Amino acid sequence: MADLQKSKHPRQQPRSHQVVKATTAVTTGGSLLVVSSLTFTATVILLTVATPLLIIFSPVIVPAVITIYLLLMGFLASGGFGVTGITVMSWMYRYVTGRHPPGAEQLDQAGMKLVGKAREMKERGEQFGLQAAQ
Repeated sequence: MADLQKSKHPRQQPRSHQVVKATTAVTTGGSLLVVSSLTFTATVILLTVATPLLIIFSPVIVPAVITIYLLLMGFLASGGFGVTGITVMSWMYRYVTGRHPPGAEQLDQAGMKLVGKAREMKERGEQFGLQAAQ
């Protein structure tokens, strides 16, 4: 009964902690808003300055940007797939050698469920075959 009453009333923090948390949140939020507005302003100014140059050089710049973008995305995808492959191979090696990496228990449980369902389906198939033969 006492545990139930304790869970209904969460422990109150001292007033000073609440003030410090609020002050920190306001300071951090305000700083981020200032940085965001400065970044937006700089972007608008640079876009205004760069627009005439982009219009003049667009027949050359657009295909170059597209090519560079495709190359960068290809390299990034390749690197991501490589890191993923190495991670998976490392996990599999640890699993096979018995070091029990994270998620190994879940994998074992899923395997046991599949084996159980396979046996159940086999038994149902045999029963269905016997019923059909009669």
